[in-house]
Amino acid sequence: PPVFPAASKNLFISESRQLGSRFSLEGASDADIGTNSLLSYSLNSSEYFSLDVKRKDEEIRSLGLVLKKLLNREDISEHHLLITAVDGGKPELTGSTQVKITVLDVNDNAPAFEKTLYKVRLPENAPNGTVVVDVDATDLDEGVNKDIVYSFHPDMSAEILSKFHLDPVNGYITVKGNIDFEETKSFEIQIEAADQGTPPMTDHCTVLVEIVDLNDNAPELVIKSLSLPVLESSAPGTVIALISVSDRDSGANGQVTCSLSPQVPFKLVSSFKDYYSLVLDSPLDRETIANYDVVVTARDGGSLSLWATASVSVEVADVNDNAPLFAQPEYTVFVKENNPPGTHIFTVFAVDADAQENALVSYSLVERRVGERLLSSYVSVHAESGKVFALQPLDHEELELLQFQVSARDAGVPALGSNVTLQVFVLDENDNAPTLLGPQAGSAVSELVSRTVSSGHVVTKVRAVDADSGYNAWLSYELQSAAGSGRLPFRVGLYTGEISTTRVLDETDAPRQRLLVLVRDHGEPVLTATATLLVSLVESGHMPNTPSRALVDSAGREASLVDINVYLIIAICAVSSLLVLTLLLYVALRCSTALAEGGPGKPMLVCSSAVGTWSYSQQRRQRVCSGEGPPKTDLMAFSPSLTPCPVNQDKEDKLVGDIDFSVKVSKFSP
Repeated sequence: PPVFPAASKNLFISESRQLGSRFSLEGASDADIGTNSLLSYSLNSSEYFSLDVKRKDEEIRSLGLVLKKLLNREDISEHHLLITAVDGGKPELTGSTQVKITVLDVNDNAPAFEKTLYKVRLPENAPNGTVVVDVDATDLDEGVNKDIVYSFHPDMSAEILSKFHLDPVNGYITVKGNIDFEETKSFEIQIEAADQGTPPMTDHCTVLVEIVDLNDNAPELVIKSLSLPVLESSAPGTVIALISVSDRDSGANGQVTCSLSPQVPFKLVSSFKDYYSLVLDSPLDRETIANYDVVVTARDGGSLSLWATASVSVEVADVNDNAPLFAQPEYTVFVKENNPPGTHIFTVFAVDADAQENALVSYSLVERRVGERLLSSYVSVHAESGKVFALQPLDHEELELLQFQVSARDAGVPALGSNVTLQVFVLDENDNAPTLLGPQAGSAVSELVSRTVSSGHVVTKVRAVDADSGYNAWLSYELQSAAGSGRLPFRVGLYTGEISTTRVLDETDAPRQRLLVLVRDHGEPVLTATATLLVSLVESGHMPNTPSRALVDSAGREASLVDINVYLIIAICAVSSLLVLTLLLYVALRCSTALAEGGPGKPMLVCSSAVGTWSYSQQRRQRVCSGEGPPKTDLMAFSPSLTPCPVNQDKEDKLVGDIDFSVKVSKFSP
């Protein structure tokens, strides 16, 4: 069948096109040959268009539409046509296409006002923005051809242009100047409406504005200030200002009464005709209201009363009647200890409701003693900003709470002030390591434990303290194994520090155990201390009666010298006996020689002490010389029964000097 290039086609034709105008179209095509491909066209009924087909040698050269009736967009804006193509075959085959014709607008219609004359009444003194009239024009065109702009006629007077405003889009005429019946009783305004077509088309109308006379003379006021600013301490009755009023009208329209805006501490007092005094009616408080805008209203007595207003600004001058105030009477401040000197720890701020110098606040410390020192050695306060600084590092262990007062005083005369209390809590930091108590401090401790003790037997207890507080002073104990010690049969209580056995001791346990107890706090960072304990395992029958705890060095020497002590004592006894025997023989010989020369002599005593000094005495007695505490008493006393013999004093001194020597006896335990 015949086929058009498109099933539909759009044409845009101006309504101003002349009759006979031709608009070309693309024809249809037929894939057949011969007579089967010969095409004929037809157009549905249309009073505005006809179909024009041009042929040459039975071949269609062009296809078009011809305008046979003038278009009018305002009547019909769109035309819809159907073109049908028929081939020459048998049976006939057809094809069709839709043609949509859009009529384009031209500016062929002028705007038209609803009325050619508008009459309105306008009261004089109408406020600016008052709508006088709304003129409205319409245009049958579309687009810019329909857009209307309103304007005053070019010949309008300057007075009209100064008193009225015309909205160019909406056509509203509003008041923009003073309308006074006494000056002009009516206005005739010429308005023009023009569309935006090319060329533009216009229409005109006339607006007649009749001014309605009113009581249009408002009262007039003149205010003369006398006592400004006014001290807030001024007494009621103080005259603030004088007010004069007038009205150009006459009769009732010229009679004026005055009033004040409500809720002000002032009142008007009529002194004589057309004059008023503005006086203080109640006490003032600048801190409540610092400035009053007093509005005086003057109203005439016309039927439509007119009024006028005037304002006077009454400034209230300050007096120093308010002390600086802090937001709260007491502040709590938390500061970490070990702060750098000059650390800003807090800022106090006081507000003075007064003004200028009366509100200028300065800060200072209320000095007092903190222990043996002045408060000012700990903290300072900046006089202007109120910043409080710590002058030195604070120590929680020395000072947990620093309570003091800061004074705020204004610069008024006389000066007023108030105080605020600051409680500065010094927060603890973990700056103290645990400290061991008792014999553990700084040295190892020796403990003797019987091998027969049961599991859970408490051997000893490690005691430690921490100068910090809270978690920083919460101590825990941990038993650390020495290198190569293997599994220890002891444990330590995590929080008690008690060292106890974990099982029954046996022969496989080393006789000497070295225990390292790590004491740590819970601060950040963790600080520690270490206690060293030497535990000696002994048989139950060998436990000493003396206290088991002694220094590790002494215990080691005792253990290593037990056997040596025995032999040393035997040797000392042998040597002593030999010396005594030699001495006795010597004395006997001397005495036998001197028997013929003198009488009986005094008996003598010789003793040996652990401190190693031999002594000679002429008194008949025994004297024991001991060491310094058990188990150290290793003494031998000799009390020979000799015949008294005279001894020469020089020889006696020589004898004592010859036998005076030291012997060291080591301690031992039986």
